[in-house]
Parts: sequence; C-alpha cells; structure tokens
Amino acid sequence: MKRARIAAHWPLTPANVSLANDIRKFEQIGTHPAAMHNAIAEALVFHRGIGVARRAARVRYLKERWALRLQKVPRIRLATSLDPTHSCGLATVGIDGVEPGKIGAQMWDRYRIIVTPIVHAGFRGVRVTPNVYTTLDEVDLFADALEEMARMT
Repeated sequence: MKRARIAAHWPLTPANVSLANDIRKFEQIGTHPAAMHNAIAEALVFHRGIGVARRAARVRYLKERWALRLQKVPRIRLATSLDPTHSCGLATVGIDGVEPGKIGAQMWDRYRIIVTPIVHAGFRGVRVTPNVYTTLDEVDLFADALEEMARMT
C-alpha cells in the first residue's frame, strides 16, 4: 500500500491512534492468548532438558519400529531411507494402488490417526510424523491400521 493511502484505510481490528499513518496498524490482531506465549517457554525447557540427540534417537526409534515391520508387507512401499544419516523421525509410506488421500482419510476416520497425504512426481504416500511423546501403542496401532488397509484394498 502506498504510504499516502494508509491513513484513509481502516484496519480490520482497531489499532492505536498513534499508528494512524503507519502500515503497522494493519498488523493489530487484538488480544494475544497467554497460553501460547507461556507454552513456548515450557517447550524450550523440555527440549533443552532432553537434548537434541535423545530426541532424535527417540523419534528414529519410533519410525524404525513401524517401518521395519511394514517394509515386509506386500504392497506397502516406504519412500524414506532408514539410513540414520538420511532421515530421522519423519517418513513417507504408501500402499500400491491406494491414493494417499484415501489412506489419510481412513487413518483419521477409523483410527483417529493424523497423517499427511503426499503426492509427488517421484513418490506417493502419507507422511508419518511421530514425536517424543508418541507411545509404542500408538505406533503399533498405526502399523496395524496400515497392514489392514493393505490387505483390504
């Protein structure tokens, strides 16, 4: 927006009068929730407490738990290397003949598991993103669900 037009336009959320001619008046979004601000500090304390190496080891272990099991299942294709120098906790996995969107929808509808459908020229599947708080039971449920889909579809 041209500087000369700033004063003539109203922001969506009222801004301080001192910002009447300042482009920053359009950045005002109202009251900021304190919970998010406070959570950032706690998340950093937690992250520093466990350390990057332990966090990486945990999510790599979780990925390997389901990936090593599922790579033996016909029709399931892992699009992520299990070499620890090439990947950590994130992985993409697909089922031959099943659209990633359908896998994602069934994971949510039947199991309340969130995955992200990925469609790329080189691979298709769903991105699986465990975190340090993901339990072994949750990882096993994911593997059970994908095995079941591979058999049924």
